[in-house]
Amino acid sequence: MRARACALVVFALVLGACAAPRVKPDDALLARQSERERMLASQPEWQLAGRLGVSNAKDAGSGSLQWKQDGDAFRFSVHAPVTGKTWVLAGDARRVVLEGLRDRPVEGTDAAALLDRELGWQVPVAQLTQWVRAARAKGDAQIEFRNDGLPAVIRQDGWTIEYPDYDQTHQPALPRKIFASRGDSRVRLSISEWR
Repeated sequence: MRARACALVVFALVLGACAAPRVKPDDALLARQSERERMLASQPEWQLAGRLGVSNAKDAGSGSLQWKQDGDAFRFSVHAPVTGKTWVLAGDARRVVLEGLRDRPVEGTDAAALLDRELGWQVPVAQLTQWVRAARAKGDAQIEFRNDGLPAVIRQDGWTIEYPDYDQTHQPALPRKIFASRGDSRVRLSISEWR
């Protein structure tokens, strides 16, 4: 038992050592982030591929993710290897359709509410559209930066979104990993490809 406790302490210290130093926002960093967000807003059509993991106090799920965004319109396709099922969530700001979980498609007006009802997943879909590219969603937000001026953490709507890694081959740089949490709810994205 003592060896396990020591191993956990060492693991926590190693993780802490790997974490990028955080810089509190100043006017220059906030202006740079605002410009970065303007650039992202000028690119409303994008796609990503990666892995998605969602968990809460009652349930968890994961799978490969294909996400296509075109302005307000989106299409998530999640393939769960454990069940062999693929489900698709598609829609826009007014209407959402979830296919692949039941015999017939399920419709709604709010993507987050539909995922909560059908899967028990708390995923802030509307905000995640911005957060996934390390941008603030509408409304008040707190932000901390890495030494290179990219967002390290965004806190908004009760969620904490962490960005431990970026793909710097894109302009502007885009996250490779995103960890979002609120209470017992966790959403983890590992992105292998941005288009």
